Amino acid sequence: MTDRIDCVVIGAGVVGLAVARACARAGLETLALEAESAVGTATSARNSEVIHAGLYYPRGSLKARLCVQGRQALYDYCASHGIAHRRCGKLIVATRDEQTDALRRIGAAAETNGVHDLRWLDAGQARTREPALRCVAALESPSTGIIDSHGLMLALRGDLESAGGLLALRSPVLSGRVLRDGILLRVGGDEPMELIARHVANCAGLHAQAVAATIDGLPSASIPPGRYAKGNYYALSGKAPFSRLIYPVPEPGGLGVHLTLDLDGQARFGPDVEWIDALDYTVDPARADGFYTAIRRYWPDLRDGALRPGYAGIRPKLAVPAGQDADFVIQDARAHGVPGLVNLYGIESPGLTACLAIAGEVMRRLEAP
Repeated sequence: MTDRIDCVVIGAGVVGLAVARACARAGLETLALEAESAVGTATSARNSEVIHAGLYYPRGSLKARLCVQGRQALYDYCASHGIAHRRCGKLIVATRDEQTDALRRIGAAAETNGVHDLRWLDAGQARTREPALRCVAALESPSTGIIDSHGLMLALRGDLESAGGLLALRSPVLSGRVLRDGILLRVGGDEPMELIARHVANCAGLHAQAVAATIDGLPSASIPPGRYAKGNYYALSGKAPFSRLIYPVPEPGGLGVHLTLDLDGQARFGPDVEWIDALDYTVDPARADGFYTAIRRYWPDLRDGALRPGYAGIRPKLAVPAGQDADFVIQDARAHGVPGLVNLYGIESPGLTACLAIAGEVMRRLEAP
């Protein structure tokens, strides 16, 4: 027997859970399908757990708009739901004089994006805030913070279920087919089933393109090519020397080897950028050699042997021409011609920060005629 349902959300990472929560709270009968045995085991669980302010993204991009909207929404959500977080602030540092122009461009882009609280610091002012830091100038972002991403996902799941939505773990989507009155999904796992959904949100993250490719009736030309960017993290042995996050001027593919803090004050460094063809979460201890060089540009007192392998995360990048910035892609029927289907591609950083705003965007597109 094939059941009918208002909405199916594929993927229960932080974005999928936020989307499913929004659908359920809007009164839609909602089911979130997760292939793994727990929520958020991939990108959502393997990142820097940073609440981004919205500094780096091109003017008019979805990343810029949804990050700025989502950041305040996320702080409010953390406060109302008792989710552990801290607005610790961040310094973006230029370690050479020739990087100061890039730092000023970041400040100008942030202002354009609606981030109006940045402060320019000279070397002395930066050292006053962080005595261990070496730089020639810095931008201070007081609205950057850190969050317990697992606590966030538990809260989103709780809201989903309180609103009458359901979550099915170990339930991979095997294939789909576009019908006149919905989308037929064939689901595997412990309890295989077939569903006809009026609305489907593909929030499968690293697997979004693969899921979309199984939907008969979705034009294959609408699926953008993706690639995997692995980011390795190394933990610091001993006490953290900084009270704020420290970011270098960004590099191609990422934000550079930065220092972040967890809520217990433990420092970790990363991620770097390692392009890979298949999912692999092992951390090579030998890659730490490059980390020492990068970190000592802004923290020269890092001692030999202080870094130990931590964990790795993988970002679902979109393949774009060299020199271009990849934006979030949130596709609805206007792009692919399938009513009721929204595909999310390339939802990397700042996806965690923007999750509630992304959910609102998806809801608008699901409900659009």
